[in-house]
Amino acid sequence: MIGELSRRTGVGAHLLRYYEDQGLLEPGRGANGYREYTDDAVLTVTQIRGLLEAGLSTEDIGFLLPCATGAAPDLELCPELLDVLRAHLRGLDERIDTLTRSRQALHGYLGSTRLCPGTDQDG
Repeated sequence: MIGELSRRTGVGAHLLRYYEDQGLLEPGRGANGYREYTDDAVLTVTQIRGLLEAGLSTEDIGFLLPCATGAAPDLELCPELLDVLRAHLRGLDERIDTLTRSRQALHGYLGSTRLCPGTDQDG
């Protein structure tokens, strides 16, 4: 049941339902209509959480999950998914470079700025 999976993974039931809506998690249904999850669902939820934390979209995760086996760091991927992950890594590197330049610019502004008379330095 969804409450049991939530307890085992630490992920709220509302997020588990969202993963189901996105096609990332596929529970069975009991005779009573309740969601039933196998033990593999715990690993799947763990993979989803890790990939989301790495910045992947649910769309990319949906593409990746059918080929992913095992848990990180021992995750094995289908070769065609390496391009998706490499592209995502390039995007992260570009964002890091942009943020680093922005940070350096702000430090430069702060280092060369004179305060207006009567301005409190602490803001």
